[in-house]
Amino acid sequence: MDAVGNNGSQGQESEGRADAPVGRRRTPWALVVVALLLIVGPFLAWYWTWFGRALGDDEIEKYLREGKPRHAQHALSQIEGRIEKGDKSAERWFPQIVALSENPTTDVRMTAAWVMGIEHKSEEFHTALVRLLDDPEPIVRRNAALALVRFGDSRCRAELVAMLRPYTIHAATEGTALTALTDGTPVKRDSLLVKFRIKSNLIEDIRSPLPGNIEKALIKEGDLWSVGKELFVISPDAEQVGDALVGLYYFGGAEDLSEVERYAGGVVGMPPDVKAKAAQTAEAIKRRVAK
Repeated sequence: MDAVGNNGSQGQESEGRADAPVGRRRTPWALVVVALLLIVGPFLAWYWTWFGRALGDDEIEKYLREGKPRHAQHALSQIEGRIEKGDKSAERWFPQIVALSENPTTDVRMTAAWVMGIEHKSEEFHTALVRLLDDPEPIVRRNAALALVRFGDSRCRAELVAMLRPYTIHAATEGTALTALTDGTPVKRDSLLVKFRIKSNLIEDIRSPLPGNIEKALIKEGDLWSVGKELFVISPDAEQVGDALVGLYYFGGAEDLSEVERYAGGVVGMPPDVKAKAAQTAEAIKRRVAK
């Protein structure tokens, strides 16, 4: 049959090729280098920005003064580790940590506030943290409040209570929504909430200043809003609530009981340990008020 004949000739050609010596093809060095860069490059980028990478004294000094936010945070995290280990040499950087608490970058101020809470005997840290209770960014205020718990300073109380409540995001400028998240969406800090167009036709966005869940999305795609309009209500996540309850265990007053007892009664989405912690905090407040 013709089909068999055609297949037979193809088989003979294959056998002929099989008998011929096959030369080994070398991979060009350029391709090897590119492949290595594709593998090693991302790893090195991650490694050099990973906060866990140990820094020497000279690197810490350099990172603290050069003004790059990621480097400043890396240095701060390394100093935090030294403070926790009781390394007195970290004290040389205390003035620079205080200076970074006034940095224009939110992430740097937030990290500085956290680090200052580790060393709760430093008066310069104490003073800086009280100032940060008035920071324009809620994440900075909250880190400052949690740090002040360790200082035994009751001025943290108002911010701790705020951590139990939903946070409302207002419009700082007019805009028209292009895309927007909806009710019930979980968000991390810096998650994109809405992308919008302003009068000049430029595209801008609003990101979540806090982690949590969108309790209410008060705008949707296509909506036009004016300055001051309420856009989103963000309910706190379990970690924020738990941290706030620990602080209020020590500083909560009678006026805070209703908020604490709301969590003690159980709030949708909150794990059992938050409910238990709220019950303990409510009891501590009642004992304190009764004295």
